[in-house]
Amino acid sequence: METVVQMEQHQRPVEINSNTESNGAQKTNKSKRIAPLCFNIFLTAIGWSASPLLFRIYFLHGGKRKWLSAFIQTAGFPILLVPLFFSYLRRRSSNNIRVVCFGTLPLVLYMSIIGLTTGLVDFFYAYGASYLPVSTSSLLISTQLGFTAFFAFLLVKQKFTSFSVNSVVLLTLAAAALGIHSAGDKPEGESQTNYYIGFVMALSTAVVYGFVLPLIELVYNKSKQEVTYTLVMETQFIVGLTATLFCAVGMAINKDFQNAGHGKRGRGVRNRKANYYLVLVFSAVLSQAGNVGLMGVINYSSALLGGVVTTSCIPVTEVLAIFFFHEKFDGEKGVALALSLWGIVFYFYGEYKNNRKKDDKEKKTMQMTTTADDLPNGQIELLTV
Repeated sequence: METVVQMEQHQRPVEINSNTESNGAQKTNKSKRIAPLCFNIFLTAIGWSASPLLFRIYFLHGGKRKWLSAFIQTAGFPILLVPLFFSYLRRRSSNNIRVVCFGTLPLVLYMSIIGLTTGLVDFFYAYGASYLPVSTSSLLISTQLGFTAFFAFLLVKQKFTSFSVNSVVLLTLAAAALGIHSAGDKPEGESQTNYYIGFVMALSTAVVYGFVLPLIELVYNKSKQEVTYTLVMETQFIVGLTATLFCAVGMAINKDFQNAGHGKRGRGVRNRKANYYLVLVFSAVLSQAGNVGLMGVINYSSALLGGVVTTSCIPVTEVLAIFFFHEKFDGEKGVALALSLWGIVFYFYGEYKNNRKKDDKEKKTMQMTTTADDLPNGQIELLTV
């Protein structure tokens, strides 16, 4: 009998230590995800804030090739070969088994379909950006968050709080406020018809891309393999390749390869070929950084957070467009921007409160487990009864 009691006394601390170790492991896993998540948020913010400005420079200085602009948005995908090559060498040196690249065949097929859809979205975006000011097109793209939330609910069963719902509603109202007097900021030289076509194209971009982001999250969730950051870059490489090929076909049909620098106002572009190609190169690099970052945000968090991050870039783009392009900022845009900022604050405050509730719940569970381990077996049976 004494031997049994001594064994129980020695066993209970071990159980407590195991619970402590498991909770510590959970905290370690959370901390390991925070660093790459923040890095990918940074990449997304850089790409989605600066690339709209560079695309607008192209159109303001005579660029008229919409398929070329769409092509540039994903043409930077070969840059990913550099980190993928070093990742391949590292994995091969650390493992004696054959290193598998680009995942399973179903994953490659799904990402290829997403890439073709992305190419179509890029064309919609380029069409809208050619006829709209940066501020207007950016605020229209912000409605993507509402569509992302809707499709995330359908595809990945995204859970919503009152804060996230309010955020989506406010960002949708922001675009509606912008459209009330939308013709007032029509760029000089553009017809009323082209302006409204650009308006519809920008809104179509938000709808289709709002579907693509949760679809990517669904593919990651259903993937029958570990989704590492290397796999994230590989899938983005596939998306970039297929989207670029899709746009290249459009360029070939539209003869954009022969007349890439030509247009109705293409003369100024041809006289500054170095600057022209520099704009295209930087646009491709920044767009690729934003795309990779967005894929990483979806992997380490959710498609909804990816939509929030891209929407959060809009105020930065707004301010930079006013500073560089001297675009006017009237009352409608002011209301839309205020609603957008309000919606973004709502979302992040809601996430903060939700995480606090989860942490408090985990602490209570750990305290109850520790208390139960300290009680004698008889008292534990009484508690369970």
